[in-house]
Amino acid sequence: MNVIVSSVAAWGLLFGASAFAQSSPPSSSAPAVDYSKGETWLCKPGRKDSCAVDLSTTVVAADGKLTREEFKANPQAAIDCFYVYPTVSRDTTPNSDLNAGPEEHGVVRAQFARFGSQCKLYAPLYRQLTLTALRAAMSGQPLTADRAMAYGDVAAAWRYYLEHDNKGRGVVLIGHSQGSGMLTQLIKNEIDGKPIQSQIVSALLLGTNVAVPKGKDVGGAFQSVPLCKSASQLGCVITYVSFRSDSPPPANSRFGRVPDAGMVAGCVNPAALTGSKALHAYLSAGPNGVSSSSADPKPWVAGKTVETPFVSVPGLLSGECVSNDSGSYLSVKVNADPSDPRTDEIVGDVMDQGQVRKEWGLHLIDVHVAMGDLVEIVGQQAKAYAKKK
Repeated sequence: MNVIVSSVAAWGLLFGASAFAQSSPPSSSAPAVDYSKGETWLCKPGRKDSCAVDLSTTVVAADGKLTREEFKANPQAAIDCFYVYPTVSRDTTPNSDLNAGPEEHGVVRAQFARFGSQCKLYAPLYRQLTLTALRAAMSGQPLTADRAMAYGDVAAAWRYYLEHDNKGRGVVLIGHSQGSGMLTQLIKNEIDGKPIQSQIVSALLLGTNVAVPKGKDVGGAFQSVPLCKSASQLGCVITYVSFRSDSPPPANSRFGRVPDAGMVAGCVNPAALTGSKALHAYLSAGPNGVSSSSADPKPWVAGKTVETPFVSVPGLLSGECVSNDSGSYLSVKVNADPSDPRTDEIVGDVMDQGQVRKEWGLHLIDVHVAMGDLVEIVGQQAKAYAKKK
């Protein structure tokens, strides 16, 4: 197998899509991380760090018109966002160190920094399971990574944040893939049914399977944290895994399914919460902006150059939550129109030796495809939280 494939957060492949989140990991003997040190955080308010990046966007209209959209953070935001990133570390050890590389900085830019328009941003480093550990497991070698150490770091960072930075403010939890698994465990252990739950504005657990009973919104992974049903609902979860509408999860996919009898993987369509028929995507504009395991995008409009790091493509993508024999997932449709000058193709599939690995769906761009909707929802939830307070 091409080792590039293992760079797509194969958390579910190693442990089952929700196995880690459903049982407490063993304790770790690793020394604790000192989260009072600034270098243990990728993002904290008031700094020039991984979240202080260029997020300018070119809006590519169907008629080929290009419009530049600038981004502005809100340093006075009334709520916080706490982010745990997916499997990205290229360290050669089973668990990563605490020295951020281009991969950690890059995923923060792609998945988290844009929420700075609605909340103050906190993103700890943690000793996650690395791509090295995933490659070993996928080739049948013993897994020597310390899962408990990775989760222990996230829990320690959360506790430090609550004690020293939170000051009673509402907070949104945001994660993707391995990060979502860590946050699912954190909610189970530290939040669900406890006093701090009243401060949870919402949890965006993306690219993972959150178990819920069939026909219900709560009672599987969590006892009192439901799936979100509106953009202003508080204390709820937005979760989904994404697949192309014409390529649903095949039988060998770990996404969109949970092993528990009577349970399904939760799916919340962010666009539906905002009342939109189209997904408000923010896609990487240039080569390898998604991952080296994805193809490079074609020109957005023939003969025109996009100079910003991101593009928005109004009306090009739409989504709906689908639940069938294939699983429960966000079905993403590309609304192709060969008669207009805008491209009808997006990238984001996992590629292995030139072939699409359909079992991964659009895992690489789970967050990208609905970023605008997610940011808008967090903004509406922030207003609802302020009104409640």
